[in-house]
Amino acid sequence: MEDASSATNIDTLTMPTPEAHRLNESALIPYLSKHVKGFHGKVEVRKFRGGQSNPTYLILSEGRHYVLRKKPPGHLLPSAHAVEREHRVMTALQNTGVPVPRIYGLCEDISIIGTPFFIMEYVEGRVFWDPALPGLAPQERTALYNEMNRVIALLHQVDYKSLGLGDYGKPGNYFARQIDRWTRQYRAAETERVEAMENLIQWLPAHIPSGDETTLVHGDFRLDNLIFHPAEARILAILDWELSTLGNPLADFSYSMMAWRLTPEEFRGMRGADLEYLGIPDENRYREDYCRRTGRSGIEHWEFYLAYNMFRMAGILQGVFKRMLDGNAAAPDAFDAGRRAVPMAEAGWRIVEGIKKN
Repeated sequence: MEDASSATNIDTLTMPTPEAHRLNESALIPYLSKHVKGFHGKVEVRKFRGGQSNPTYLILSEGRHYVLRKKPPGHLLPSAHAVEREHRVMTALQNTGVPVPRIYGLCEDISIIGTPFFIMEYVEGRVFWDPALPGLAPQERTALYNEMNRVIALLHQVDYKSLGLGDYGKPGNYFARQIDRWTRQYRAAETERVEAMENLIQWLPAHIPSGDETTLVHGDFRLDNLIFHPAEARILAILDWELSTLGNPLADFSYSMMAWRLTPEEFRGMRGADLEYLGIPDENRYREDYCRRTGRSGIEHWEFYLAYNMFRMAGILQGVFKRMLDGNAAAPDAFDAGRRAVPMAEAGWRIVEGIKKN
């Protein structure tokens, strides 16, 4: 998707499929006709502009639109691009009140289009890329952020065991395991030495807060992974569940709040903006709203959680950059996204330096 305050037009959201990402329609269309109820008629396949990880396509058919999400081609990092997990968690959440698209099925037969994929409904609505929400009235911004806060709090209170997701991740030691995982992912995609990243890799494991808790976490809960109703401050669908697992909800929530600490140049942030003028809650108010909704008295070690998430995001962005170099990038702006790995790591280390001073 292009950078814009919001988008609802198919021509804006998608583009003709680049040759490197074309699907084998001669195999795909018969498969969909057989396995997706109601699928029929003339078909057009277009690729969504956004998504740095798993290529995502809009399938236009007579009477109904569908979304196909697949693994990218080529060599992949271990445990990455898990479309099977995305399919599983969204299927489990269908009747919980957590807004997810309707799921039509998973195909693990790589003979169809070369990789596993799943099919879900196309949800039409607004996608916001700039957290400052330009072009909206202050009261609209307030309502949208309130809804975002409500939905992530709801997600973290889902009874995942009753949904059959008790084995969706390993409970306990979440930060230690995640820091180890993203260090290994970063090393596998490393292209140069980044001092801030090296510092974070050393500091984070030695400063993990005591105590732990486990909920279902999205892993990439941020404004541009949400589809809002065309006219209401209501989330219709949470997208991009690739990184979802069982984990610490404070990691998930603090990730969703990185925009308060990052500039637009660093990564879709709003640090430096006049939030009161815009009608956007400040960091303390937004955090207090989440605590109220989840029954917390407060959140200790907040700066650690933010630093951890910037380290993690730097690892993700480095993976995007490496896929771009290898020719497997899912989006045309992969270079622009990947080059932000270094400033992201530097932003994380600045937070640690602030912790050391206090």
